[in-house]
Order: sequence, then C-alpha cells, then structure tokens
Amino acid sequence: MTYPAGPPTPPYPPGPQTVCVRHPDRPTALTCTRCGRPSCPECLREASVGHQCVDCVGRASQGVRRGTTVAGAEAVDRRPVVVWTLIVLNVAVYAWTAVQARSIANNANSPLFDAWALAPGLVAQGDWWRLLTAGFLHIGPLHIASNMFALWVLGRGMETALGRGRFLALYLISLLGGSAAVMLFYAPNQSVAGASGAVFGLMGGLLVVLLRVRRPVGQVIGLIVVNIVIGQLVPGISLTGHIGGLITGAVVAAALVYAPRRNQTAVQVAALAGITVVLLALCAVTTLT
Repeated sequence: MTYPAGPPTPPYPPGPQTVCVRHPDRPTALTCTRCGRPSCPECLREASVGHQCVDCVGRASQGVRRGTTVAGAEAVDRRPVVVWTLIVLNVAVYAWTAVQARSIANNANSPLFDAWALAPGLVAQGDWWRLLTAGFLHIGPLHIASNMFALWVLGRGMETALGRGRFLALYLISLLGGSAAVMLFYAPNQSVAGASGAVFGLMGGLLVVLLRVRRPVGQVIGLIVVNIVIGQLVPGISLTGHIGGLITGAVVAAALVYAPRRNQTAVQVAALAGITVVLLALCAVTTLT
C-alpha cells in the first residue's frame, strides 16, 4: 500500500515570521533553540537538539577547556607548524648558499657560509651568532636532505607532544648544546655546520618523553645507537656536536615533562633559562683558554 506524498518537511520548526537578528533584510520563521532569537538558515548550526545560532555556538566553544600536552602546554591540532617553518628556513638558507657559490654540491664556498659556520676561534673573536646560525647551514644536497627528513620524522610527534613553543625551545637549545660541545672539544680553526645537533636533541627529547608516558623506548634507543655508529664510521660528521645535542635535548625535555604542575610554566621557563646560561658559560670559558 502506498500513500500520497505530502508537502516537504521543513528543515527547521516553523515560528512566527520576523527578521534575522544578524541580517535584518532577511525574513525568517526560524529561531535558535538556545537563545530563542530569530535567525536565518545561514546563521544557524545543527546542534544535538535543534539548531543554534552562530553567536551561541561561538560562546559555547569559548567555554570549552582544551586539553594539555605532556609538557603542560595547551593542546593544538596536529599540523606541524614549527617543523615546517624550520624546514623552510633551512632549505631557503641552503638554496641561497648554492646561488652564491653557483654550485649545489660545493655551496660551502659561499660568503654566507663563511659568515655563519661555527669555528671556535671566530666565536672567541666575537662572532657569537655562529653558535646558532651554523645550525641552518648544510653542505651539499645529501646533508640537508637527511637532516630535514629526520626533522620531519621526529619533529611532528614532538611538536604535538610538547606544544609549539616548548618544541621550538627544545630544538634551539639542543642546537646550542651541540655548538657548546664543539666549542669545548674542537680546535679553534676547525669549523662545522648543520642541524644535526638539534636533530639529535629531538632524539634525546623523544626518549625522555616516552619514558615519561611509560611507552617502549627500544626503537628510539636503537635509532640513537645507529646514528652514533654512523657518526664514527663516516668521515666529516661531527660526532661531538651530535652527542652534545643529544644530551642537551634529553635534559631540556626532562625539564619540560617532569616540571611540577604547580607554577609549571614558570618552573619550565626558569629551567630552560638556566640550561641556556650554563651552555653559554661553557662557550665563554673556551674563549678564555
């Protein structure tokens, strides 16, 4: 048995004809189930019961408390903003050195490389910026490709786990830790470049984070061991800078994820500032010898 089709069911319950509170030129018979104000279909959003206007939806979302990361930062979406920014900066610097040197493979012959590479003797003469700028230089396409791939693989999860600001702090302080190790153990005329110290810092940080959340760490330990072995076997790799970044990254991550909940941000800032001061002091000591 079939029944004749009736008139189409309206998407919203009808009400007295009036105008939308946000669009006075639009007559409407619809109202918000939360505040009762008349609203046109464009200004309504589907809710669990009925439809709510965009103003009520906005106020409700402001009152929702977001979760926090393992380091106490406000949880953000999983888009790796800081990781992408660091990759773009590194690639841009590499491209510029290649243009200056007119060579993709021999880009270390560029003026920017001479001005930014880390050499303990030049830092002792006042070029302190080299402690950080050297971490954005790479020698040849293989060097930058391997470091950027590692940054992408390790950084995405770490940025989500720590929060963007704390992740950036981990990266930069690890970079400084690798430079401090070079300052301590390299000759004044030796020079190094690359983001490997910061990348190893991410490895050390990941190990600490996994320990904090009680997850298996076997794969991370294996990754660290393999990379240390490669650093010993392949000539031209600064194993000293790698170890310095690794230790620094682990210490920074511990300061972030094991900070007490009470005054957590203040404790983290003080700890990171203290670590930075210690690293700079180590670099300063080497300039006096």
